[in-house]
Amino acid sequence: MPRILLAEMKQETATFNPARTEYESFVIHRGAEMITALEQTDTELAGALEVFRQHSDFVPVPALSARAVSGGPIRTAGLNRLLEELTEAVRQGGPVDAVCLILHGAMAGEEEMDPEGEALRRIRGIVGDVPLVATLDLHAILTNRMVELADILVPYHTYPHTDHYTTGQRAARRLLQLLAGNVTPEVARIRLPMLVRGDELLTATGLFGQAIRMCQALEAETDGLAAGVLIGNPFTDVPDLRSNVLITTNGNRDLAERTAKQIAAFMWDNRTRFVAPLQSIEDAIDSARTAAGLTVFSDAADATASGAAGDSNAILKALLDPPFEFPALVPIVDAPTASAAHQAGEGSTVTVQLGGTRDPGRFTPVEVTAQVVSLFDGNFRYEDGTEAHGGPTAVLRAGQVDILVTSNPVYVVGRQIFTAHGLDPRDYRVVVVKSPNGFRTHYESIAAAIVPVDAPGSTSANLLSLPFTRCARPAFPLDADVPAPAELT
Repeated sequence: MPRILLAEMKQETATFNPARTEYESFVIHRGAEMITALEQTDTELAGALEVFRQHSDFVPVPALSARAVSGGPIRTAGLNRLLEELTEAVRQGGPVDAVCLILHGAMAGEEEMDPEGEALRRIRGIVGDVPLVATLDLHAILTNRMVELADILVPYHTYPHTDHYTTGQRAARRLLQLLAGNVTPEVARIRLPMLVRGDELLTATGLFGQAIRMCQALEAETDGLAAGVLIGNPFTDVPDLRSNVLITTNGNRDLAERTAKQIAAFMWDNRTRFVAPLQSIEDAIDSARTAAGLTVFSDAADATASGAAGDSNAILKALLDPPFEFPALVPIVDAPTASAAHQAGEGSTVTVQLGGTRDPGRFTPVEVTAQVVSLFDGNFRYEDGTEAHGGPTAVLRAGQVDILVTSNPVYVVGRQIFTAHGLDPRDYRVVVVKSPNGFRTHYESIAAAIVPVDAPGSTSANLLSLPFTRCARPAFPLDADVPAPAELT
């Protein structure tokens, strides 16, 4: 029976966030506990397992799963330890016949700019020339090592990301085909010197969805194996940052190249449409005052989902002074404030310096006097069933504003971050989410309006506000007169 190695390493890095990601930031499951922890979740690993289990003649070899909330660059010592533990877990698994690897694709260390490529190099050095399929977030930053060391790379097809499980299924099916010797991958790749943002990336309604549907049409063809547009994470400022079209076919080089060129031309020709429209904080608040119900503020600039620090108080300040007349809900990462609230106890009144504890160069603390409404340990589960660890957590109330204060960064994308702490977004006129678009799946059904807010932060959709130093230039929209890729001329 074939032995299939299972491993996972996921984190999205924002290099403009000064707060480092530590080894301790990762939730790590080793060996069999990896399957126990994730097989009932809405994740790639669970989807892959479901496909593999349809074939009783396989032996899973779970090595290691390491998952962290998006954040700043991974500290060198922590990344080295993580890679060593992954390497050792793969080695201890013994000989295998194939590898199913779950990656994000936009990790970065303080020094190592391509952790996923390094992980692939190490794994290949142990398992040898066996079939290897890896999944990628569509925000992955594609490197030469990733393309060369994996037989097939299978990217997400949705934004907001709702296809984790089905992406795992797609990857597992391709791996089984490789194991059976039924396919010979041919890869075509076109690099696009463009960084993209904005609502046109919504795959259900935006232009980007048209590109993805071309990818899906390729996968539906007899010779189609995998296709995607990897738009990169524009906040991971590394040398390989750009958009990529990646097409894999079964032995059909001409089909791969023709499809890659068609999709790349579509993306390039529409590049000016992939720029985010933003609204000032003041105008956003004014619009919320007259809204027919809940207004969701997208604070993408401080999106923990994109790797920001989560300690922005820019919108909070504007809601407190002058006082907003309606109930508002604002999340923030501030360990000292959470600790002070826990020491004071529920029902007490505290005066704290709130915000700017993790990204002090961008945010100055604001003094807030508030009631401690409730206290929590910060442990809950996201909508997909995976674990969240916010650390000591407090709900503070200042005037009409409820402030959810966590000690650690967590994803503020779905509603579970709030409901797990006794807060229902439907009870508020304004709710601030720390996400550029992923929140829409959870809020569009209850929101009267959604406003992308132009606030400061390390993951601002206003890309011209960020200090890029490593990514390849020229690149749209950072530079004027960017030449088209050679494949399109």
